Amino acid sequence: MTEEGTLTRATHTDVREGDPVCQLREVLDRVGDKWSVLVMHLLGSGSKRYSELQRAIDGISQRMLTLTLRSLERDGLVERTVTPSSPPRVDYALTPVGRTLSTQVAALIDWADRHREYVAASRVRYDAGG
Repeated sequence: MTEEGTLTRATHTDVREGDPVCQLREVLDRVGDKWSVLVMHLLGSGSKRYSELQRAIDGISQRMLTLTLRSLERDGLVERTVTPSSPPRVDYALTPVGRTLSTQVAALIDWADRHREYVAASRVRYDAGG
């Protein structure tokens, strides 16, 4: 029984699989992850090989790039194409749904780039206590 004035929405501790709130949080977790954002941004300009992605993303480990690509593929945002050759060529590209997200990611990255100095200065002021 819920008392008057008590929140009845689900919280992070009681969401269940299949719950729309849980599903939304899972999608936001995926597309909001820093590595996913960078991968999606790079693939927005066209398909890339694994090595191209790894060179372009400073600080990402091989393991993290592999996990990120697999997660994006699992979510239907990235497709992996293997071309039989020696050695096999593997390319990654955005799916049609991934391309719709790519425009949003590009806007987010543009905003971050335009405001990074402001954010850095704000952090310095905050950390200095005023």
